[in-house]
Amino acid sequence: MAALLLAACGGEPAAQAQAASGDAPAAAAGAPAPVHFDWFEYTGRDAAFEAPLPEGHYRNPVLAGFHSDPSITAANGKFYLVASTFAFFPGIPVFESEDLVHWKQVGNAIHRPGQLDFDGLGMSRGVFAPAIEYQNGTFYVVNTSVDAGGNFFVTASDPAGPWSDPVWLPTIGGIDPSLFFDDDGKVYILNNDEPAVPVRYDGHRAIWLQEIDIASGKPFGPRKVLIDGGIKPEENPIWIEGPHIYKVDGWYYLSDAEGGTGPQHSQVVLRSRDVWGPYESYEHNPILTQRDLDPGRELPVTNAGHADMVQGPDGSWWATFLASRNYGVDHYNTGRETFLLPVTWKDGWPVILPRGEKIPYALPGPSFMKKPADQAPMTGNFTWRDEFDTVELGKGWMTARVPKTPWYDGSSRPGWLAITPLKERLDAKTNMAFYARRQQHMNFDASAAMELPGEGVAAGLAAFQGDDHWYFLGVRRGGKGVEVFLEKKAGAEVEVVASRPAAAANDALTLHIKGDAGVYGFGFDAGDGQGVQWLVRDADGTILSTDAAGGFVGATLGPHARDERAAP
Repeated sequence: MAALLLAACGGEPAAQAQAASGDAPAAAAGAPAPVHFDWFEYTGRDAAFEAPLPEGHYRNPVLAGFHSDPSITAANGKFYLVASTFAFFPGIPVFESEDLVHWKQVGNAIHRPGQLDFDGLGMSRGVFAPAIEYQNGTFYVVNTSVDAGGNFFVTASDPAGPWSDPVWLPTIGGIDPSLFFDDDGKVYILNNDEPAVPVRYDGHRAIWLQEIDIASGKPFGPRKVLIDGGIKPEENPIWIEGPHIYKVDGWYYLSDAEGGTGPQHSQVVLRSRDVWGPYESYEHNPILTQRDLDPGRELPVTNAGHADMVQGPDGSWWATFLASRNYGVDHYNTGRETFLLPVTWKDGWPVILPRGEKIPYALPGPSFMKKPADQAPMTGNFTWRDEFDTVELGKGWMTARVPKTPWYDGSSRPGWLAITPLKERLDAKTNMAFYARRQQHMNFDASAAMELPGEGVAAGLAAFQGDDHWYFLGVRRGGKGVEVFLEKKAGAEVEVVASRPAAAANDALTLHIKGDAGVYGFGFDAGDGQGVQWLVRDADGTILSTDAAGGFVGATLGPHARDERAAP
């Protein structure tokens, strides 16, 4: 049942009870019949991943597709990583790894509809830049719900969940909070906020520190600015953010992102003998950036920054950070992805990558990498297929905003995904019936087999970047039979790009979306022996790039269904 799908993401007990009762989502009064999808398949074929991996090496990014603002911690002999999901639900995926390379999603920190609500928000609002820590048997994820509550943290004893309801931090403004557990038992909260002095320019921000009683969730005592503006305030640096503190050999290291999340992005580090400072900047900052490289270089990686560091069991240090893989200099549809690099300590300072060096796509893995990295599950070229044959659908699926009604269902018809159409289009600022997975490659094929929808319903596959930038490859019945159509939105208006009648064999179709950098194709196979019939082979895929659509997310793909019936 649809409610059971919510339960699979950590839904409420009432939802589980509805699922067990056998009532399909279509039982709701006046709802159209569900649309059934038999399977979904995705294949990626990027040039950057074609070369064989040398023995003992791993590939970057370690989490392909939009997994921005990664934060990492070590606990119980393993590593745990979280990333931003903005207004998608379930939010803040929690990944687990034994070697920093092979990652498996085990849960989500935001997994119940009652924890947060993103209605009315654009897709790039919601949960920004989570930070994860582990202390004394408890996992903490501290985060900002932008435009929907402010700063908060959630806790869990098991990273797979369940996670607690948010503990709100109303006295902590700004964004990008993180926690630091000192070895004397004190706990501190850091965050980005406006400076104590009047703001001098757009992007003028500061990093603040305050002690917090973690048991009660109450910050207390003085709140102090550690950095005003950035490491060179005389140059008016912008968007100092994403702070983390680490204590190594008696030094407190404060690492932050600078320069915004575009091509000028970077990571800087400072240190002090006292957690309150003053902090001295490393003379060779930034310790990570790609802004000085030729923008016309082959297979570029850009936007690098927002790093977090962790120590491995062999004493080595590693950094996770966000970066983007571009085409056409400034386009990237896969969003901000998670990369991994070793940290080298030089004269008491951590350096992620020397200035002028390119982020490598392949490099030697950690000494504790326990399996060959020829095919880590979240990177490289791969085919991924969901047969919708389990009650608990695979992790990695998301919806746009938090569902208010149980419209998706993995058990009423075993082996099929049932989606009950909603009235909302893809540009609604509430939850629509769109089940999404990240686009993880520039060159990809996505396809899904579906039964024809009932009258008054349009259903198919969407390629979705945000409320105003998407394609919908849809199928509907009408007076002239079955029609396959392609809608596009790249701004204010929805445009019908193409349409074609389809005589579907066995009352079913297979829909296809193909991407090659900025060129997308949309077609269907009617099962009549003609193969794929392409409505469009050269659609403009750059409308799904972050530079065109704005915001912080990457493109997503998946089934969508909408109720087109006139209101009674």
